[in-house]
Amino acid sequence: MVKNIRQKIKKILLLSFIVIISNCTSAPRYHSSIIRNSEKTVETKNPPLLTKGKQHTAIFTASYYGDKFHGKLASNGQVFDMHDYTAAHKTLAFGTILKVTYPVTKKSVTVRVTDRGPFVKGRDLDLSFGAASKIGLVKNGVGKVKVTVVKWGDGKTFHKKD
Repeated sequence: MVKNIRQKIKKILLLSFIVIISNCTSAPRYHSSIIRNSEKTVETKNPPLLTKGKQHTAIFTASYYGDKFHGKLASNGQVFDMHDYTAAHKTLAFGTILKVTYPVTKKSVTVRVTDRGPFVKGRDLDLSFGAASKIGLVKNGVGKVKVTVVKWGDGKTFHKKD
């Protein structure tokens, strides 16, 4: 009898573990409203993503994040420093280097994708507070930015391996 109870508990724990692991899926794909290629600007309802070997520049709606996440782990496993020049994007590979230009101020900053997000509808890119400050986005909080891929990332993370 005790043996049967132990076996049932083990099965329940195993099933719980499987359910938890299966919920660890990637973020949903996302689409921007304007994509630029080398010849012209293309505006479509569901344009292609910035994809390695294809599109290299896009217009995104950007916001910023900072003190709420400062000192916590980013999605790539590194500690988030709100004063660094980093960014969060839902699908771009970790380590991708982006040049972000804010047309309102005509200022640019180079950032590295280290995190996933933003998870607010209508937003495409989250800049660290430091990056947003450099281009003047902090004043408005949200704005359209031109994003150009400088170098594609390798997707490596810095999570501890057991």
